Amino acid sequence: MKLSDVKETATTVVGDKTMTAEAKTTEETTEETPGLSLQDLSSVLKIIDICSERGSFKGSELEAVGALRGRLQAFVAANAPAEEQEDSTNE
Repeated sequence: MKLSDVKETATTVVGDKTMTAEAKTTEETTEETPGLSLQDLSSVLKIIDICSERGSFKGSELEAVGALRGRLQAFVAANAPAEEQEDSTNE
């Protein structure tokens, strides 16, 4: 028996399911990885603005918060579809 034969015939029990190593690999790769959308980043920008208006940041934190907000804004603007870019320039 070869090592490759062992890998193909190996089984794993997950809950009530028994699956081959090949099926397990396929299942692991199809799981969704967490991600962020441009809408999520736009929401973060709004949250930063609201917190700033309400005085949630200490003076010593403002530079770092502002720098982060600037990077997020630049990223959203650079990656937004052309239609959304027109809307943001009108504001």
